[in-house]
Amino acid sequence: MSLLSPRSATRPPRRRLGVAAAVCAVTLGVLAPTTAVAAPSSPSANASAGSATTAELGPNVVVFSPDMPQADIQARVDAIYAQQVDNEMGAQRYALLFKPGTYGSAAAPLDIKVGYYTEVDGLGQDPSAVTINGGVTATGRNGSGALDTFWRSVSNLTIHVVPTADGCHTGNEMWAVSQAAPMRRVDVKDYTTFMPYCENPNYASGGFVADSKLEGGALNGSQQQFYVRNTDLGAGWSNAVWNQVFSGDVNAPAQSFPNPPYTTLTATPVSREKPYLYVDEAGAWRVFVPSAQTNSTGTTWANGHTPGRSLPLSDFYVAHPGDPLAKINSALAQGKNLLVTPGVYDVAQSIAVKRAGTVVLGLGLATFTAQNGAVPMTVADVQGVDIAGLTFDAGTVNSPTLLRIGSGRQEGGKHQGTAADPTALQDVFFRIGGPHVGKATTSLEVNSDHTVLDDVWAWRADHGVAGSVGWTVNTADTGVVVNGDDVTATGLFVEHYQKYNVIWNGERGRTVFFQNELPYDAPDQAAWQHDGLNGWAAYKVADTVKTHEAWGLGSYVYTNVNPSLHATQSFEVPDTPGVVMHDLTTVSLNKAGTIDHVINGQGTAAIGGVNDGQPQTVTTYTNGRAS
Repeated sequence: MSLLSPRSATRPPRRRLGVAAAVCAVTLGVLAPTTAVAAPSSPSANASAGSATTAELGPNVVVFSPDMPQADIQARVDAIYAQQVDNEMGAQRYALLFKPGTYGSAAAPLDIKVGYYTEVDGLGQDPSAVTINGGVTATGRNGSGALDTFWRSVSNLTIHVVPTADGCHTGNEMWAVSQAAPMRRVDVKDYTTFMPYCENPNYASGGFVADSKLEGGALNGSQQQFYVRNTDLGAGWSNAVWNQVFSGDVNAPAQSFPNPPYTTLTATPVSREKPYLYVDEAGAWRVFVPSAQTNSTGTTWANGHTPGRSLPLSDFYVAHPGDPLAKINSALAQGKNLLVTPGVYDVAQSIAVKRAGTVVLGLGLATFTAQNGAVPMTVADVQGVDIAGLTFDAGTVNSPTLLRIGSGRQEGGKHQGTAADPTALQDVFFRIGGPHVGKATTSLEVNSDHTVLDDVWAWRADHGVAGSVGWTVNTADTGVVVNGDDVTATGLFVEHYQKYNVIWNGERGRTVFFQNELPYDAPDQAAWQHDGLNGWAAYKVADTVKTHEAWGLGSYVYTNVNPSLHATQSFEVPDTPGVVMHDLTTVSLNKAGTIDHVINGQGTAAIGGVNDGQPQTVTTYTNGRAS
């Protein structure tokens, strides 16, 4: 089939052709909601929220049960999608939760279209507990493909694909997404495509799949980069463009970088799966917190329940937009965990996590927006904290950082952490600009040892509502700074920052899959240079580091404001035997910008207007030698 052939690597700028206007936040004290407008729903759909617990989760958590009329379920899902399909910079947030059972049938499939800021989850302890006969579909749009198909998710259910009237999108399980759109704990009984082949153009860029089983195999198609972790790929994986990375997968392609550009690790060095909400056999609501794994292969649920601990919902403070910040911090201080219901929260003082083992779980991509230069969340020098499913937005006054894990070296922090019980971030996203003006020096600062960063996207916006984006408007130096030792990143996406995108100061760091675009909008070379070097590297390992290893790293340049700009190199590391970099790629896009070298002055140039869309690669770099 032609769909299985390699797609053009030429990438258009990641631009939207009509961004919806942002909804302004209204500050009420120190923590205020941005008003979310509920989508229309039928009385029967609302009746599904028939328990006190469901009501406690708020109006934007929609709970379905298999005894509901399917027409009501479909109507509610469609109404939310109609509101969210183009709502890229809006304030509405939704979690669609399905209680254990079967939904849809071969004769009457359930078609769940997933728009912006929509989370679709099964509520069983395992993916087998919830079956969707139909599809859970994320697509691109004509004119932009799936380059802006961000901020949505699907997890913890089984999908039997049944074509609907729109057979193009639902003939296969289509999850055609880019950043911040994870698929987790999903069992697809049929074929899966990550390419938006119904749209023109059909570009996509940057997906993430973990702890899943894609029994019919998967089509990468036009996905320019993609990361698959601890997943059974069934019938296999088709196609590659620039940078496809696999770790701990069953039936993954063999290592073959750069032709085709597959980077394959037999096992994932360190991982911790995302906590999830579920309903137990007695009907009680609980949160399951998976255990950490080392050198793991395959799904956590292949041979029974995922290992870990189950917490009753009574152990959580359930936060809603408008809750006083003092009340949230008091609950945390008294030993509660935190469940953050869908919404946009303005935070003028840090939410402080101080207890080891605390779980902070967001639903529906709940969003914390910094106010008055605050750091929205801090984690003390404690181990085993898990933060998942949250988005952190910069505010109009510069924040030093948006999330700080452990106290910094300048404060004499202990860098507390253990390999057996690491602190973990899963599906945690950062934005500088986009829905409004944003400013933050860094987005994520990691000071604790043995931290796991699993699907983190730090984004200095390259597009957004009018007036929210520009070189002197949404300012940010660095996306991620790692000071802790033994930190592992599995799926690290960091884009468009104005200086180093990533700075890694800790020892024995590891990154499996890295995606980067350098800033689009520097006005001239004088504004984007330092210490005799043009531009700033995407990924900087500090000169003092003795041991570091990374696999499958891609960095791309598109300087549309000034196409003549150069970056000396995308990767900078110390020349020492303990620092080893595997499978590095640079690409120039659309005749705009040049990366002179891949790493440390070595590797051929990616030159705008000369070799656009053609990867320039280094397979291994260590101790001053590239191959």
